Amino acid sequence: MKLSAHEIANLVQGEWVGDSQKVVTGVAPFEQATSSDIAFVAQSKYVQEIPSSSAGILLLQKGVAVSGRTAVLVENPQFAFLKILQICAQEKKQVKIGVHATAVVSSDVQIGKNVSIGAYTVIESGTTIGDGTVIGPLCSIGKDVTLGSACQLYAHVTIREEVVLQDRVILHAGCVIGADGFGYLTVNQTHHKIPQVGTVLIEDDVEIGANVTVDRATMGKTVIGRGSKIDNLVQIAHNVQVGAGCIIAAQTGVAGSSKLGVGVTLAGQVGIGDHVIVGDKTIVAAGSGVVDDLPAGSVMFGYLARPIQKEKKIQVLLGKLPALFSEFRKVKKKLQIDESEPKDD
Repeated sequence: MKLSAHEIANLVQGEWVGDSQKVVTGVAPFEQATSSDIAFVAQSKYVQEIPSSSAGILLLQKGVAVSGRTAVLVENPQFAFLKILQICAQEKKQVKIGVHATAVVSSDVQIGKNVSIGAYTVIESGTTIGDGTVIGPLCSIGKDVTLGSACQLYAHVTIREEVVLQDRVILHAGCVIGADGFGYLTVNQTHHKIPQVGTVLIEDDVEIGANVTVDRATMGKTVIGRGSKIDNLVQIAHNVQVGAGCIIAAQTGVAGSSKLGVGVTLAGQVGIGDHVIVGDKTIVAAGSGVVDDLPAGSVMFGYLARPIQKEKKIQVLLGKLPALFSEFRKVKKKLQIDESEPKDD
């Protein structure tokens, strides 16, 4: 990356002050930046520390007074910095277009323009790959899979047969998409496997973290909605429907046939029971367990999950139980109530 203050101002729709030709070649945190880096200040409490920063260019909120420094003033410094980070990330992702010599690709696979397929990747018959998609090394792509345009699959991703990825989907290392759902019918103490003949649909602009599993449907589709983001080590079970724009944090599990509405947030280590419906824009706090349907706009916490303010009060009261019990015993003693254990008849 090599950008001047003037170029940065144009990129982020800001206005520059100081030396418009000042050039930076890197990005860094505010407190670690050098004269060749750009950094941002988003919180007012750090404004007074600007003189101590060595950053070559600062991204600051409009209205912040700067003297003797080169800066770009914008409405939202953090969002503007994100655009600069995207340029850095794109430069780091330069890949060699084409199919690596060690990849095993079936003769009828349809490969779009500017596709990269990494070493020792296997792609089976009937699969189609959209323009600009990058498949890392040691991936396994099953039969009749559809990969859209500009997708990114990192190393060791496994995609089973007939799965569909739309455009700009990112799958991080170790993802398994389309494994069998966990379905058994128990008869006479024997577990009989229910064939999982459905598939998985991952819509546009979904990003899925490392070692996430998304199971194929028993019938029909498991769906991850457009623009949803899933953290590492998450389990999405068969026939789950994840709405658009959801956030699912690490170590969360969503059991079979549950439905998440639009814009739902599940914090870390949340458990969603089977056949549960979570309403739009609901937030479930970390470590919570959900076994009943949740209305839209809820903020839930606890095991079992309750409205967050109610659960906070309960947690406070639980912390006071030892003191309350001590007071209770004093009252019993004062009232001369026998504390001996009742005897069985």
